[in-house]
Amino acid sequence: MTYEEEYKIREQICEVGHNLWQLGFVAANDGNISVKIDDDTFITTPTGTSKRILKPEMLIKMNSKNEVIHCPEGYRPSSEFKMHLRCYKERPDITAVVHAHPPTATGFAISHIPLDEYTMPEAIIFLGSVPIAPYGTPGTEEVPESIVPYLPNHDTILLMNHGALTVGVDLTQAYYRMETLEHFAKVSLVAHQLGGAVELKRNKIEECCEIAKAFPIRHPGYKKYRD
Repeated sequence: MTYEEEYKIREQICEVGHNLWQLGFVAANDGNISVKIDDDTFITTPTGTSKRILKPEMLIKMNSKNEVIHCPEGYRPSSEFKMHLRCYKERPDITAVVHAHPPTATGFAISHIPLDEYTMPEAIIFLGSVPIAPYGTPGTEEVPESIVPYLPNHDTILLMNHGALTVGVDLTQAYYRMETLEHFAKVSLVAHQLGGAVELKRNKIEECCEIAKAFPIRHPGYKKYRD
């Protein structure tokens, strides 16, 4: 990869970080973003740094052993990068990971309520069902271990009492999934406040599943349809 190509990826990471902060999906120093640039090299955000002020030169280059290749002075990698590495290890198709705390979706995670109702075509097509991985203390091996059972069939995972994780074939896809997740969580919350969400009919859910197949490398994780 050329210097220009890597710098463009760094700029994209910063743009996503700025968007997450502007939308209120992260506060203070929350969240982390990474991109795989080859089989043993990754660019990731530093710990202790607001996504609001991210700049390309602040980002850190890591390898698959969680070792630092290059880190600018005054910065250090996030302890949660281990979670990102586990995503890349389990799913070779993944080239980007986003972790954030979108408020409404995180509320579902804290309430231990998965976002797995088939009520919105966009959520069915672009998210599939969204499970909740068991709680793990941030920065420990508990978090990477907790997501392993879900990674084969899910691109979007709620982290119990913590936040959310999205993956993608590129950074744009991973980020858009985070946006779609929070939007679906908000709509679902309102629907339940109004008396309960109503799922689409089975044949309409199947039609959405067929549409989803048109998108590359999909891992929808659809639950068994309700009769």
